[in-house]
Amino acid sequence: MLVRWITAVSIATLGIVPVTAGPRHVVELFTSQGCSSCPPADALLRQMSGDGRVLALGFHVDYWDQLGWKDTLGSPAHSARQRDYALRRGDGRVYTPQAVVDGAGHAVGSNAGAVSGLMGATLPVAVDLDRKTGRVEVGAGSGDATLYRVDYTRSAAVPIARGENRGRTVQYVNAVRGLTPLGRWTGEPANFDLGDCAASEGADACAVILQAGSAGAPGAILGAAD
Repeated sequence: MLVRWITAVSIATLGIVPVTAGPRHVVELFTSQGCSSCPPADALLRQMSGDGRVLALGFHVDYWDQLGWKDTLGSPAHSARQRDYALRRGDGRVYTPQAVVDGAGHAVGSNAGAVSGLMGATLPVAVDLDRKTGRVEVGAGSGDATLYRVDYTRSAAVPIARGENRGRTVQYVNAVRGLTPLGRWTGEPANFDLGDCAASEGADACAVILQAGSAGAPGAILGAAD
């Protein structure tokens, strides 16, 4: 049975196959508490976060803070990551709400059909996170990538007093608080130390993503585990 966020999209369009362990796709939502168009996208991310096939992450940007409300979850690092994606793609498209799927294509973050339409083949590299031992096992594949630990806040209800969303309380999920490189992967099976999960200020959970490119030029996401 399809979860609510994709009820209007056919199984054929999504190419869904029986669920296996771990996320098949990573959705990064670039959002802001100061953006009046963002709450519907935040709600969609909330629905996606309940789907085990998707690692749904909220990257709150800071460039709308000038409108009168400072995003309590925002970071200039998130704004930089969004710009770096645009430079890497070569299209210069930076906006909110913007969903980037698997480190590649982007769509308006409130458009469920467009977001799901970007979910093609399953992430190609197996990544397994053992929380008991704090070890991350990355399988074999092609390419060169960096394994990152993503620290995030699972849930935050934020009353917004000023700006475009003044008077609203918005429920946010999986708000990213830190992105820490754990090491390079060169295509061979490898093990990594997770380190201190949720070490970033305000975080209470973590996941890992395997991403091609570099910190200043993020590329395709090859694998993930949560």
